[in-house]
Amino acid sequence: MGAATMEEITMYYHIDCGTSNQVLELIRQKGFEPKLIDYVQNPIGAEKLQDLLDLLGLTPRELLKTSIPLYKELDLEDPDLSQEYIFKQIVDHPILMNRPIVITSKGAKLCRPAELVLDLLP
Repeated sequence: MGAATMEEITMYYHIDCGTSNQVLELIRQKGFEPKLIDYVQNPIGAEKLQDLLDLLGLTPRELLKTSIPLYKELDLEDPDLSQEYIFKQIVDHPILMNRPIVITSKGAKLCRPAELVLDLLP
């Protein structure tokens, strides 16, 4: 088994997300099986969310999934909302976190569009 096949890939995804499934397929086509974390079914909590934001270099607002009804229901488009408030909403409602997020030895990215994952693969 070559070193490349031992690459550890972690993917934060949601099973009902088309882009998540496209990214998963691209990873598998390259011969890898990522560690899958369905953060909607198994919420990651505040500490791990902060770690992800730091790794990605994003603010909570930049990580929001804006195309879901809950985004509008919670009035999250309001530009006056604090990053802390948005962070808490993502912790409380994990579905608000945009996906998929892929982490490899080459870095971490929010892979939208799906092809961005190719930059992270060996």
